[in-house]
Amino acid sequence: MASTPVVTRFAPSPTGYLHIGGARTALFNWAFARHTGGKMLLRIEDTDRERSTEAAVQAIFDGLKWLGLDWDGEPVMQFSRAARHAEVANELLKRGQAYYCYCSPEELAEMRETARANGLPPRYNGYWRDRDPSEAPQGVAPVIRIKAPQSGEIRVQDHVQGEVVFKAENLDDFIILRSDGTPTYMLAVVVDDHDMDVTHIIRGDDHLTNAARQIVIYNGMGWSVPEMSHIPLIHGPDGAKLSKRHGALGVEAYRQMGYLPEALRNYLARLGWSHGDDEIFSTEQMVEWFSLDALNKGAARFDFVKLESINGHYIREARPERLYDVMLSTAAEVGRDIDATGLAANKDTVLAALPELQPRAKTVLELIDLAQFIYAVRPLAIDQAAADQLTTDARANVGAFAEILKGLNDWSVDAIDAAARAFAEARGLKLGKVAQPLRAALTGRTVSPGIFEVMVLIGREETLARLGDQVA
Repeated sequence: MASTPVVTRFAPSPTGYLHIGGARTALFNWAFARHTGGKMLLRIEDTDRERSTEAAVQAIFDGLKWLGLDWDGEPVMQFSRAARHAEVANELLKRGQAYYCYCSPEELAEMRETARANGLPPRYNGYWRDRDPSEAPQGVAPVIRIKAPQSGEIRVQDHVQGEVVFKAENLDDFIILRSDGTPTYMLAVVVDDHDMDVTHIIRGDDHLTNAARQIVIYNGMGWSVPEMSHIPLIHGPDGAKLSKRHGALGVEAYRQMGYLPEALRNYLARLGWSHGDDEIFSTEQMVEWFSLDALNKGAARFDFVKLESINGHYIREARPERLYDVMLSTAAEVGRDIDATGLAANKDTVLAALPELQPRAKTVLELIDLAQFIYAVRPLAIDQAAADQLTTDARANVGAFAEILKGLNDWSVDAIDAAARAFAEARGLKLGKVAQPLRAALTGRTVSPGIFEVMVLIGREETLARLGDQVA
């Protein structure tokens, strides 16, 4: 363990939902902090005032809480620290590590065009780097640019990527403070990470080139550079960059699709980190096993089939009481009002049915679908597959068996099972030829818990009424 307490940070921009890639970054930062007994801080990088919204900030908080990723201390709002960022920019000026630049947008555009014409990267050419301030034009508010090294190399030591070398000549003197006195992202990130005592930066590898620029600022201030881990971005199943059709959705979308937070944590952990061949593991095990050296260098591919499989495992393992609460809240959240009302009015029956339903579902939405037979309104809506089971002969058998059920003294699974077997044998039928039409008539579907369990759950009166509807 490091001698200095580990401090990680998750630093999303509140310009939209907490997307799945951001959730994975948060998970890795959280797991490493918890593994080492350190802290994970939350910083909202809201310096883009036009695109940052309160709703997006709240979505980040809600998404992290739902995922079970807690942070230490109060969230830091980056924009509130703008005065501190400007202070550091001016300190870099005093140290001779930065300078005022008075170039107009038109002059910068001309520089870029000239560079392109000469086969060079289109960027600022350092025009004001060594000019005398007395040459400054009147009435022009300058920006502050960093003095990037003009020769040599900048080396990024990275736990995932290894040593990454950038040639200094490929960096320009980028802006750190705009003419209106607001900081750029590049400056704000460095100042905040330093002031928050961040020891380890874990983020997507799309920030790798930013790391070289940020090291210039660290060096200019004489600050130590945090350890870095740049993780490959998540790709879709086809190897292309993750898009909405692949699963690049907000965390709340996964909740609404019926995934459990523990399943999503488990699945995201395996997208870019591994512990041997373990696929299913608890969050406690992940924290115990987590290390930066086990982060993968290759891009992970998002796979809904695997996520569903892992989610199915956690649904099977969950306590019925907890699943009932999730079903109720999910139905309400996605606007399935009939289901929300039915679940609320039949809590005891749903809880009794869940042990039968859980092995059959991979998502909470599927679980709700399977539970609908409990509170379905007569006459039931019969889906096509179930309707195909209700042939003329099958309806005749259903009607005849209903008469036997009316005379049963013991309304239990064992008694109904025995009666059905005797009925099937007397008619020369296999039990399935009796059970499947009964399932279709009683649930409107071809998949349900054991059909005799269904009869006990909904009761004798409702059973006979539903069977009567189909016979009629």
